[in-house]
Amino acid sequence: MQSEVNQEENLNRIITVPNLLSFFRLCLIPVIIWSYCVKKNPLLAGEILLLSGLTDLADGYIARRFHRISNLGKILDPVADKLTQAAMLICLFTRFPHVLLLIVIMAGKELYMVVSGCLVIRKTGKVHGADWHGKIVTFLLYGTAAVHIIWFHITPMVSDLLIGLCAIMMVISVALYIIQNTRTLKGETVQTILYCND
Repeated sequence: MQSEVNQEENLNRIITVPNLLSFFRLCLIPVIIWSYCVKKNPLLAGEILLLSGLTDLADGYIARRFHRISNLGKILDPVADKLTQAAMLICLFTRFPHVLLLIVIMAGKELYMVVSGCLVIRKTGKVHGADWHGKIVTFLLYGTAAVHIIWFHITPMVSDLLIGLCAIMMVISVALYIIQNTRTLKGETVQTILYCND
């Protein structure tokens, strides 16, 4: 009984180290855009992006290792991820027009996730984190951005290959989320792996 109370208290925490790290990542977003688009310094933008990625890994580890998973963290962390990814893609779009495909898919995916996520929370009362395929998408997006930033004169073939791979995985992820959320909303029992971070 006591452990259940403690778990409930942890879920309702606002100020935690993981949440502060997520907020820090949000603060890095305008710096990334400024470095890449205004300062015209891709290397600096890449270094800040690396710092953001390491912070993301750190807050996920701390949340799981020290039981600092919270409902706010389940929302704040993916929001920081998505906004960082959107900033990366917008920056890359200024040099690589085909990145527009990823921007369009991401916009559609996130719109669906917001609507369906609210419906799932309303039905179950629980905040669900990212699933495994969402984490793969995050990894691919960060990897694609890193390659484009580090390899400033990347060949069009390699660029299109990476963009295409990301696009395919994003579509697969959306399809899996649609299946999962539809089953949840229909009241079927779905075994979902919950994470506090994307």
